[in-house]
Amino acid sequence: MFALNRPSNLNEFIGQRHLLGANAPIVKMIENNTLIHMFFFGPPGCGKTSLARILSKELGVSFIEFNATSLKIEDLRKSITKDSLLKQIIFIDEFHRLNKAQQEVLLPFMENFDAIFIGASTQNPYFALTGAIRSRSMIFEFYPLSKDELKEILELNIRKYELHIDKEAKDYIISSSNGDARAMLNLLSISRDNLSLESLKKIKPISEGVSEESVHYDLISALIKSIRGSDENASIYYLARLINAGESAEFIARRLVILASEDIGNANPNALNIATSTMQSVSKIGYPESRIILSQCVLYLVASPKSNTAYKAINKAIEYVEKNKTMRVPENIKHFNKNYKYPHDFGGFVKQKYLEEEYNFVQWSNIGFEKTLQEWLEKIKNINK
Repeated sequence: MFALNRPSNLNEFIGQRHLLGANAPIVKMIENNTLIHMFFFGPPGCGKTSLARILSKELGVSFIEFNATSLKIEDLRKSITKDSLLKQIIFIDEFHRLNKAQQEVLLPFMENFDAIFIGASTQNPYFALTGAIRSRSMIFEFYPLSKDELKEILELNIRKYELHIDKEAKDYIISSSNGDARAMLNLLSISRDNLSLESLKKIKPISEGVSEESVHYDLISALIKSIRGSDENASIYYLARLINAGESAEFIARRLVILASEDIGNANPNALNIATSTMQSVSKIGYPESRIILSQCVLYLVASPKSNTAYKAINKAIEYVEKNKTMRVPENIKHFNKNYKYPHDFGGFVKQKYLEEEYNFVQWSNIGFEKTLQEWLEKIKNINK
C-alpha cells in the first residue's frame, strides 16, 4: 500500500483554486501571518487535511491533529500551550461528530486565541457547528476534485511509483473516484500489481450507489427542488436514494421543515406543522419505519400550494434594516403608552401608526390559504372607510 503524495506547499496543492487565488482570504492570511479559526467542509478526499498541514508549514507553527471520533477533551487541554510566542494549529477532523457540550469546551481557547483551531467535516457547518463556533470561525467550502485535477494527482503517483497503466485504466480510476483523491489512490494502491481495466472493474465496479458528497449536496438539493416543483415521482425517487444511501432521517426531516416555511409558507400553514411533526417522529422512531413518515411528509409538501412570501418578506426587511437608518418606534405603541388603541376594543381592528415611515415589505400572493389571509387583511383595513 502507498499513501496519497501529499503536497508540501501551496504551489504543489492541486484543487480548490477558488480558495487559493491571488487575493483569496487564506492566501492573505498566510502573507500577513494572521491566521484565524477556520472550518473546512466538503466531500472526502478533496484536500482539507492537506491544506491545514500546509498552513502550519507556511507559517512555521506546530500542527496537532485530532479526530473527533476519539477526541478526549483532557488530551486537547494538555496539548495547548499557554506560551503566546509558540502558536499552534489544532486540527480536528470529523468535527461534526463533536456534540454541543464538546464544542463549547473549545470556546474559551478560541476566544483567547490560545491556539488556531481548524475543523474539517463532510457536513454542512450550519448543521454541524454551534452558532458560537460559527461566529468565531471563517467557513470555507471545498469542492470535489475535477477530473483534470484527479488526473494530475494520478500522474504524479504513477511517476513516483513507476507504475505501468494504459489510458483506459487511468480514465476508469478517475471516473470511478467521484472527485475523491483518497479513494482514487487507494484503488491504485491495491491494484498496483495488475492495473488492467478488467482487473480494476472487478475490484471496484461502478455502481448506482451514492457517494457521501452527492448525498449531502446533489441528492438533497434534487429532493428539495423536486418538492418545490411539485413533482411527486421525482421527490419520492430522491427520497429513496437518500434513504438507501444511509442519510439520517433527522437530516432529511430538518430540510423538509425549512422547505415547508420557505417554499410553502402561508399558502398552506399546516405544512410546517406536518414537517415539524415528522422531524419529531423520526428522531424517536428511526429506520426502517421512518421511511414511511418521511414519505408521507414529502407527498404532503409536494401537493401543497407553494408560496415564498414569508421568505422574501423577511429578506427584504433585513436588507432594509442593514442599509437604512433605524426607524423610531412610534410613541403610541411604546411600552405602557396611554395613547395605544387596543384593537379588541374596536371590534378587532383600529387604524393607528405602527411604523415611523410606511414601507411595503410583504407582497402577498393569491395562492392557497395565503389568498384568504390577504383578503381578510384587506377587509378589516377597509371596514372603517
